[in-house]
Amino acid sequence: MFDLTGKIALVTGASRGLGWAMAHSLAQAGATVVLNARDAGALEAKRAVLAARGVKAEIAPFDVTDEAAVAKAVADIGRRHGRLDIAVLNAGIQHRRAIRDFETADFRRVLDTNLTAVWMLARESARLMVPARHGRIIVTGSITAFAARPTISAYIASKGAVHALARELAVELAQHEITVNAIAPGYFATEMNTALVENSDFNGWVCGRTPAGRWGKPEELGPACVFLASDEAAFVNGHVLTVDGGFTAAM
Repeated sequence: MFDLTGKIALVTGASRGLGWAMAHSLAQAGATVVLNARDAGALEAKRAVLAARGVKAEIAPFDVTDEAAVAKAVADIGRRHGRLDIAVLNAGIQHRRAIRDFETADFRRVLDTNLTAVWMLARESARLMVPARHGRIIVTGSITAFAARPTISAYIASKGAVHALARELAVELAQHEITVNAIAPGYFATEMNTALVENSDFNGWVCGRTPAGRWGKPEELGPACVFLASDEAAFVNGHVLTVDGGFTAAM
């Protein structure tokens, strides 16, 4: 079960954190993974890690907010491989500021990366998947779309919209044998959260609030991605899969 041998997968934001964890798990399950981020050097280092472990990977450095670059990158995958089976749309950014001090330009920058780029990548992926009558689109949401915190209004708005977008695309694309689902991670100890992990007050709050009593490990998210990408998840569609150690289940 959950064998992805021969599948072609694109993972955005794959040079670190949760994107890398998901890419690594997909590769271990047999997929040929196309790693995306803006930094070609960082991507090449990750590709070398996978190659050393005997798994296939390529790199595709581009900015997910650049529409022309997105279209070209996905089309290039289609030309090289003849298809795209899995698109993990994960790249995202954060910006923390109280609403009274939040600049409109920063709000738009977060939404451009976390929402508009996801929509563009889903559109380009669908252009390959619909003719093939097969595909798995997986987007990275967040538990903050369910349980809010102060100072991250743009991030929460973008992730709530991503959850809604996954449901809409699931309904639209199901007739083409394409599933679209979201993963909503809880608090994971990634590079983006280093400052929070090292903040004793915040770290204590996360560990106390999470029934598991700790932060998630990035490698604990990868298997959820493999499941949603697999043939076994063919009837799982329009779902938001929460991976949070029980955070959102607790009062």
